[in-house]
Amino acid sequence: MATKIRLARHGHKDYAFYHIVVADSRSPRDGRIIERIGSFNPNTNPAAVILNFDRALYWVGVGAQPTDTVRTILSNEGVLLMKHLNGGVAKGAFSAEEAQKRFDAWKAQKDAKAGKISAAEAEKKEAAAKALHAQEVETNKAKAAAVAQKRAEAAAALAAAAQEAAQEAAAAEAEANGEAPAEEQV
Repeated sequence: MATKIRLARHGHKDYAFYHIVVADSRSPRDGRIIERIGSFNPNTNPAAVILNFDRALYWVGVGAQPTDTVRTILSNEGVLLMKHLNGGVAKGAFSAEEAQKRFDAWKAQKDAKAGKISAAEAEKKEAAAKALHAQEVETNKAKAAAVAQKRAEAAAALAAAAQEAAQEAAAAEAEANGEAPAEEQV
């Protein structure tokens, strides 16, 4: 029986996620499986991979053939590297401890690289948020200045109207007393 390690589609339209499964190569994509060894969700950034490392290593070791996508996932998770290192141990090229040490060094290097990338992305997001905040502050200052100017204009217009009303009242009072308006006496 030819076994494949492949993806089985789940989820719904426009939101697919996949189970990483071991199945007979003749069974349908979402059909009968031998074992589920993980999951892959491409909808997140970065894509989320949950993998049972030991079972994946076992199935690759006994000859199960991964599909191209699953081969990439297994390679990124280090399963294929560990298989390669275990082959070196079986041939006597180095010890199991040396193989584990090499694998741990590779994993640490990979995690450090991923950490740098995620830190750079977080820094970029923070800088964008600061720039947006600064832009909002400037916009708010401009709006506040426009509102203050409108209020000052309204207050000046109100004061002018009050002064004009006072002059009219004084003129009306002077006319009522029989005096000529102050403007015409000059």
